[in-house]
Amino acid sequence: MTDNVRWGILSTANIGRRVIPAIQASSNGVVAAVCSRSLERAQAFAAEQDIPRALGSYEALIADTEIDAIYNPLPNSMHAEWSIKCAEAGVPTLCEKPFASDAAEAQSIVDAFETHDVLLAEAFMYRFHPQQAKVKEIVAAGGIGELQIINSSFTFAISDEANIRLSKALAGGALMDVGCYCVNLMRFVTGEEPARVTASGRIGETTGVDEALAATFEFPSGVIGHFDCGLRAHRQHSYTLKGSEGMIVVPTSFVPDKSAETLVRHWRGDEYSEHIIPATDHYQLMAEDFSDALINKRAPRFPATDAVQNMVVVDELLAQVR
Repeated sequence: MTDNVRWGILSTANIGRRVIPAIQASSNGVVAAVCSRSLERAQAFAAEQDIPRALGSYEALIADTEIDAIYNPLPNSMHAEWSIKCAEAGVPTLCEKPFASDAAEAQSIVDAFETHDVLLAEAFMYRFHPQQAKVKEIVAAGGIGELQIINSSFTFAISDEANIRLSKALAGGALMDVGCYCVNLMRFVTGEEPARVTASGRIGETTGVDEALAATFEFPSGVIGHFDCGLRAHRQHSYTLKGSEGMIVVPTSFVPDKSAETLVRHWRGDEYSEHIIPATDHYQLMAEDFSDALINKRAPRFPATDAVQNMVVVDELLAQVR
């Protein structure tokens, strides 16, 4: 392994337009190839993204000996099948969130990579943004007293009815696409698994997926969490932590603009302060962590087993709504 990981992109999915430039800008990786089931589509995408090689099948990319790692941004329903194929071929894989269609599939992915001793991680990029570290720092220092309540929201309005997020067959829906961030955020902040969850939502008449969902969490420590997510509502991605002595608000929490500063607002009693976080590409930080883990033969910052636990919660919430 050299000090520059050669990445292959498994499909021309739109999210690649965010991740590919981040890998190219990283200190320890480069995008070497992209594939599609259509060679023409792969070639067009490669030209657009300045990727040197285009391949006409997923199998060809996985078998390519000039690829060190694969980023898997396929539809949710295809994550398990193709990630497991990567494991069997011995190719380290960064799999897009949500990790799988359900917890059982997620566990099967983790099992396959453990069996073949191959590096694996879930692409929850928001965790790498420095604003999350600042929030954890404030909480750990007692900056809001004892944490009591977490509130989060992630919504946006889909304009294209053909969007795969509205496809039941492809494991779409609000919770799978954006609500999973809120679930992960609460587990990330508390460091706990919820002892009890409740959910209600609206299933689309034509789509068959949850287009809006709200949920409550009870954690063993006594922290209460609640969030809402939706695919038909005005855009918002934020969270609030309320403690016995103060509060933190993160107004742009999950998908901040990489070219813009972000803000962590902090109240302690009557005192108010603002923490300005410099513009950061959290996709780049995520890619660099994975590449560094591969180069230095270490575990990634966030273990893949966390993805299974996240899907356990998602499964329970969806079961209640459906």
